[in-house]
Amino acid sequence: MELSIQDQSFLDSFEHVKEYDIDEYHKNKLNLFMLRVNANEFDYNTLIDNLLDPVIFYSVSRNVQSKYANKPGTLHKKAVSKFVEYCKNTGELGELLLYAFLECHLKAPKILSKLELKTSTSMYVNGADGVHYLKLPNGNYQLIFGESKTIEGLPDAINSAFKSIYEFKNEINSKGNEKSGINYEKSLISDNIMKESFSKKDIDFITKLIYPSRDSDFRVDDAFGIFIGYEVKILKEDKKLPNDEFVDKLKSKIEEEVERNIGKIIKEIDKNDLVGHSFYVYVLPFTNLDASRKKVMGGVT
Repeated sequence: MELSIQDQSFLDSFEHVKEYDIDEYHKNKLNLFMLRVNANEFDYNTLIDNLLDPVIFYSVSRNVQSKYANKPGTLHKKAVSKFVEYCKNTGELGELLLYAFLECHLKAPKILSKLELKTSTSMYVNGADGVHYLKLPNGNYQLIFGESKTIEGLPDAINSAFKSIYEFKNEINSKGNEKSGINYEKSLISDNIMKESFSKKDIDFITKLIYPSRDSDFRVDDAFGIFIGYEVKILKEDKKLPNDEFVDKLKSKIEEEVERNIGKIIKEIDKNDLVGHSFYVYVLPFTNLDASRKKVMGGVT
């Protein structure tokens, strides 16, 4: 089964600042990315250009993509209209960015996204943002459930992400009521897999990922991909610095902010009894978070 994003130019939007091992066993990773800088400002325009294709692959199923393969204008229109309608309800640019990072950086193919399953604005508002799979070096697999948060404060975003994952895993909300969760999400994949343009071989493989049988020759564990977008504060005086000095200072600032919060991530994993899972965390700082998010969303659509 191939990646849904074949072109990797999405990653050209960023500088990969650093990868951190969150735990001693190297199963939990945090990757810090920073948007390219142009004239002492984050280059949101390049990000917009490099999201124009991923928004299609994220928003519509492989089946729809195949149907309109010879009508790229129609396909783009369908994808954008669906994405716009969805974002009116959630406002989440983070879901699209998480999908692209999991595909382009982690090399974890998308099975299904929540958006492509939606038939109304009230459906599936509580599930994972998307479901991917990852083949491990030992031949086993992980099902990766997505969670994204774009919140001004980095500690608040971390707290909110792990709270959502706890509720998703335990199929409860903050009031203790049952809601759709991890097992329901697996049933959605099973119920909707035929809508995708998968071969019989791929369908059999995905079915084994969701419901491993005694004749499977691999193990499958549930894991989580997390995107965290937060706001970095840049002083007006710093923008007057020479370009190289500005980039170096900004990079040091965001590294320090992230490193101060790695301990919080460890505490959240322990507090929410999630230690058995693997986590793939992607962190991206924004300037003027709300305005920048609207700029990117408007440019993509």
